[in-house]
Amino acid sequence: MKRLNGFFLAACLAALLAPALAHAQLWTWTHEQMLDYTKAWTGDRFPDGRPKVPDALLNRARGLSQEEVIVNFGGDAGSGGRGGQGPRYSQFTGGWQVLHPGKMLVGRAVTAAFMPARPDLDAVVTAKAKEKGIDTLNNQHVIDMLQPGDVLVVDLYGKDEGGTIVGDNLFYYILQTTQTGGLVVNGGIRDLQGIAEMDMPAYYRTTHPSAIGGVTLAAVNVPIRIGDVTVMPGDVVVGDREGVAFVPPHLMEHVLDVADTTHIHDEWTRKKFAEHKYKSSDIYGSPKDPELKKEYEEYLKKRLAEIRSQR
Repeated sequence: MKRLNGFFLAACLAALLAPALAHAQLWTWTHEQMLDYTKAWTGDRFPDGRPKVPDALLNRARGLSQEEVIVNFGGDAGSGGRGGQGPRYSQFTGGWQVLHPGKMLVGRAVTAAFMPARPDLDAVVTAKAKEKGIDTLNNQHVIDMLQPGDVLVVDLYGKDEGGTIVGDNLFYYILQTTQTGGLVVNGGIRDLQGIAEMDMPAYYRTTHPSAIGGVTLAAVNVPIRIGDVTVMPGDVVVGDREGVAFVPPHLMEHVLDVADTTHIHDEWTRKKFAEHKYKSSDIYGSPKDPELKKEYEEYLKKRLAEIRSQR
């Protein structure tokens, strides 16, 4: 019930914001609403208005760890940095089954949410869909919207039987279409034996041999709830063996710049540990000796210049 309440809040918000519902009575943002509610992003966009974080930033994100994503969400929700005012928060959710734990997931979120089917509602939704030229309003409707670099992020409210967003055929379609993207589903997948042979990252709650059923596609490209976080269309999805984070697009470059410093800090720290001359507290988390601190700051400046000159 708690998960459904979270979805209903997001869905009702989207409904209130859209007096004329588009896409066959789905809750979805119009182009203008997408621009308005993601206005912190000032870069390129897809035709529907969804933020399009550049491929260069996505490629840089493949070197992130979840710890680096989390630490950059300290302070107020708009700052994206450490040391601000207000509570700390993260966009991380864990507890997943991970298809390929050694393969990073990075891409731009396309969001979708399903609700338990209700015959009277389904009849109206199906009729409205046909009026819009949509023969079938199902999981393939949103799958067919995917672009290269996308990650399909789906709230199927943890459903087991009938909660399988894809089997091996549609999984293969997502692999071929997104090319470098993937799948996150708060629900299930089926045909795991076939899917496991395909080189695309996926995060899911359960597996079941049944096909998807007993559900209604209720929302596409609006805020949805995954675990304890809100996911927006165009968020950068970063997944590793620990779990998944959803980074607001306007914060992505800042997260990556801070991660450069973190990588260099770790590099220098381990270099000093390998000398066997210092206790851990002499070096980590910050060198206490003024000479060592100066050495680190010079090392940091040099390595940052080297890294950024290669971009």
